[in-house]
Amino acid sequence: MLATKLVERVVVGTALVLGASVLLPIAKTSLTTAARVGGRAVNGAVEGARHALLTAREEVEDIIAEAQFERMKNQIDNDIMH
Repeated sequence: MLATKLVERVVVGTALVLGASVLLPIAKTSLTTAARVGGRAVNGAVEGARHALLTAREEVEDIIAEAQFERMKNQIDNDIMH
């Protein structure tokens, strides 16, 4: 009984070691590829956010410039009328 358990453990341990030696290189390759693709996705998201912020900044600058122009125009109109 004790010998059977020992043989069973040796067989299972050997199978695990052999399986790991085969699976680890495959897992490493898969994880490396996944990390590379994930890095590209993050880079794309950052670039998209950067573009959105630049666009929003330009829009705010345009709104401010239009408001300043309107204020200046109204002031000139008031000066001409009085």
